[in-house]
Amino acid sequence: MDITVTGAIPYVRNRSNHYIRHMLSSEDNKPSFKKHKRLTLILLCGVIFMFGFCYMLVPLYQLICKTEGINGKSGASASTVNPGMRVDKSRTIKVYFTTTLHGGLAFNFMPLQRAIEVHPGETKLVYFLASNLTGREMTVQAIPSITPADAARFLKKTECFCFTQQYFFKNEKADMPVYFFIDPAISKDVKAITLSYTLFDVGAFKKDGVRVVNKGRIDL
Repeated sequence: MDITVTGAIPYVRNRSNHYIRHMLSSEDNKPSFKKHKRLTLILLCGVIFMFGFCYMLVPLYQLICKTEGINGKSGASASTVNPGMRVDKSRTIKVYFTTTLHGGLAFNFMPLQRAIEVHPGETKLVYFLASNLTGREMTVQAIPSITPADAARFLKKTECFCFTQQYFFKNEKADMPVYFFIDPAISKDVKAITLSYTLFDVGAFKKDGVRVVNKGRIDL
């Protein structure tokens, strides 16, 4: 046989030796194949992680804004009424109420009043109706937002169903209250405010306890 060596691969000049070289080259490629397979799995896991992160980004953004009271999101805790605060009867601000459901949540969720007129400094009570249409027990929570954004720090809630998680039995419905007032320090240029609530399924983040009932909630 006429055998030569090129690099580390034996080169034999006949048909059988050509086959031997082919086999050796295939064996050499196996580690490379394993590396590509591992890289593909890593990239796939990264795509799945990013998809999940993007899906949760909106709820997380809403929760942060709610907590910090920024970008039109109102605070997560109850405000107190200053005993010295006076009602400014010379001014009237119209407050509109709207609702939305996150992620196609099977609930009926609406304000019992679409709009009311409020004097700055005057405390008002409104109710929102919520009905569980999912066919199973649910824990939900409403995230409020206010427009115009500059008015968010002036609309103060002293009591609100949005402060706590709300538990609903299958097919249960309830009227849920919001007590609020508008700080008289609000700009006189503000003539109308919209208070919006988005209802989220928070079953994955449910707090310990049998049931959280907001004060003033009326189960129907």
